[in-house]
Amino acid sequence: MEVSRRLGVAPDTVRTWRRRFLERGLDGLCDEPRPGVPRKITDADVERVIVKTLEETPKNATHWSTRSMAAATGMSQSAISRIWRAFALAPHRTQTFKLSTDPLFIDKVRDVVGLYLDPPEKALVLCVDEKSQIQALDRSQPVLPMMPGVPERRSHDYVRAGTTTLFAALEVASGKVIGSLHRRHRAVEFKKFLAKLDKEVPAGLGVHLILDNYATHKTPAVRKWLLAHPRFHLHFTPTSSSWLNLVERWFAELTQKKLKRGVHRSVQALERDIRAWLADWNQDPRPFVWTKTADEILDKVAAYCHRISDSRH
Repeated sequence: MEVSRRLGVAPDTVRTWRRRFLERGLDGLCDEPRPGVPRKITDADVERVIVKTLEETPKNATHWSTRSMAAATGMSQSAISRIWRAFALAPHRTQTFKLSTDPLFIDKVRDVVGLYLDPPEKALVLCVDEKSQIQALDRSQPVLPMMPGVPERRSHDYVRAGTTTLFAALEVASGKVIGSLHRRHRAVEFKKFLAKLDKEVPAGLGVHLILDNYATHKTPAVRKWLLAHPRFHLHFTPTSSSWLNLVERWFAELTQKKLKRGVHRSVQALERDIRAWLADWNQDPRPFVWTKTADEILDKVAAYCHRISDSRH
């Protein structure tokens, strides 16, 4: 009973294992053969499928399917599927990536993440970027509304009615967004947007802007404006690192919830919809909380670089 109590198991279980030990010694503590059909797929079969999946491709395709792997190994599709699931292999899936080659990558990551996790006092941290070439699209035929059992349907082709550009600054602390729409995307428009930020941010606060390395952010006219407004401080993300700018997360919300399925017959209608969505967002803003430290990000990038450097693909 004492053993049963300490281990948290039933007394019958303790008696069973004690009896088996007395009868057969240590061999009695091993699992006995279980009932059921004997296993048909051996460890060698599993290894063969895994090696073939990782190191080879079929002759007539870029990746394996369960059908082609089953034909190549003489096993069933269901067996291939079970092996792939067990080892988290998905040959049909692919993802894109691009590692930054910025020589100041580490310094810039620490700078930007430091603003997210430990923002300066008496200052606002704003994530700034432009969503350019937003198209006003009108479907060639009317959209058919959703009905029970039938999703919303729309024609695959559309009519272009022009484009606009949204300049946006996401306030990290509150989630509020300052936006401005322009038909063109030049340093002139960016300078106008800076003037809008200067007007809307209270005079007693410093302004730290997180933005990318786009050429319009570094022209002589913009630099001259910044010299005349010393409370503005620019923090550039590394090249090919838009994921580090939180305003991109807000752009994704705008695209998914308003633009992707929107129908606009003119640029003016598109801009009215964007302004209305922006105003609605700012009535109940939701900040995007950054949680990863710079060290965690850099460790993950280093581990990924190590993995791909060891790959033979």
